[in-house]
Amino acid sequence: MSSAPNPSVTSRRTKKPAAMDNTALFLQLVSKIPLMARVALLHMLQVSPASKYQDLRTELTIAMLRSFMDVPKPKSITSTQRMLLKAPPISGTIWVSKYSLPIPTEEDARAIRETLTKVIDGLQDRDQPKTARIQLPEVLPVEAEWTAHRPGVPKDAKLPDIPEREKYDEMMKDVKTPTTVLYFHGGAYWLMDPATHRPTCRELAKRTGGRCYSVRYRLAPQNPFPAAVMDALVSYLGLLYPPPDAFHEAVKPEHMVIAGDSAGGNLSLALLQLLMQLQRSGTTVSWLGEERSVPLPAGVAVNSPWMDITHSSPSCVTNAPFDYLPGLEAQDNADKSRDHCAAWPANPLRMSMYVADDYIMHPLVSLLLAPSWRGAPPTYICTGWEMLADEDRFTAARLHAEGVSVTFEEYEGMPHCFAMLLKNLREADRCMEGWSRFISRVTTKPAASEQEVDEKNTTRSTFTTIHSGTLAEKELDPMTLSPYTEEEIREKIRRRIELKCVPASEGDVAKL
Repeated sequence: MSSAPNPSVTSRRTKKPAAMDNTALFLQLVSKIPLMARVALLHMLQVSPASKYQDLRTELTIAMLRSFMDVPKPKSITSTQRMLLKAPPISGTIWVSKYSLPIPTEEDARAIRETLTKVIDGLQDRDQPKTARIQLPEVLPVEAEWTAHRPGVPKDAKLPDIPEREKYDEMMKDVKTPTTVLYFHGGAYWLMDPATHRPTCRELAKRTGGRCYSVRYRLAPQNPFPAAVMDALVSYLGLLYPPPDAFHEAVKPEHMVIAGDSAGGNLSLALLQLLMQLQRSGTTVSWLGEERSVPLPAGVAVNSPWMDITHSSPSCVTNAPFDYLPGLEAQDNADKSRDHCAAWPANPLRMSMYVADDYIMHPLVSLLLAPSWRGAPPTYICTGWEMLADEDRFTAARLHAEGVSVTFEEYEGMPHCFAMLLKNLREADRCMEGWSRFISRVTTKPAASEQEVDEKNTTRSTFTTIHSGTLAEKELDPMTLSPYTEEEIREKIRRRIELKCVPASEGDVAKL
């Protein structure tokens, strides 16, 4: 089992096409001059919605990003994946040690499949077709990157030319705390890679003094649900109970946080739901020849998590002026006009690249429909005034209502995952600080004299708006954070599924 290749990883190692030549890039930028002029004029006149909250540079950057993403006829899935999976050279103040977690035995692989089947069936949503049957992928080794801050080296410093295990050992000399972040990258479940998220993982490791374990989970549409969830579970088990040849020692659950952005935030919370279902049912998992209990981590920390695969929330329409993500109509048109390739459209046809139609409302896919969050560890959620804002607000309010300690931060006027894209902004630095501060708080045991105070602090929730520009903070009321009931959310998802090309009603708007 340990030598079987992961097909997603293999596809990501194929030779990348040559970069776009300078002439073509120049012509593309020239074609954007009218757009940039229009955005700049509206901003200076203070008549665009974003001009009151974003500076000119930020609004121009978002408009440019949106224009490159919203094209009449997008490239095929496979060509887009190749273009965005180019791994930049590793240099500067970062450690990266690449590791492939093997599947120890056929028995372990069988146990993983049986466990995942039991959880998926146990969480089946009431609106799923009763005849739905999941097709489980093969259990394969899962690659990941250990990442940490590497202080005291020049910005152009290369990693030493030594084996990966030795890189890990050298990395650990610079790790100052027991904090371990199990990280899942974003990219709509079909794009990106640990290599694209090295700066984010390095920054979290630097600010926490810990390390990140960034997982190369299998991508859709070639590997639809539940392949990514399976890889997440295997990675979590591998950290708790490492095989004999692993680089790392067993990670204590109280030192681990599951984290991710966008689709990686969805995967983080899907893994948490899976772990909670194992606990609810008293299920153990066979791993390394023993029955293992699977404890919950110290916390979960997600940035702009994608909680509704169908994009049914009104903010997917109303917050479009603040975001670079294409609007719903543009997304639907892109799905229809995209160049075909071997990976997409799928056979049989399906609505979502990530999941078969029968499972689009499954609680491990659309996390808004999770049956319960009661008993979850402390959870951090941050969001902007982005297209996913409604679903993030609803999730935070629901976790709090079910007794979970929630740290919720909403950044005024900011787009999706802004802290990773607009690093020059003070809001970005504040977001990274809030994210990493939470991770440190839940994974670092306080001194004995601070224990009682810390226990009180970890049980309370905080809901905060961070104002643009000033970074002034205003407390939010979790009781009024989301205007929707669970049944209203369910009905919006149903409607979006039934009327795939009809966007959320602009008259059905949550106030900003």
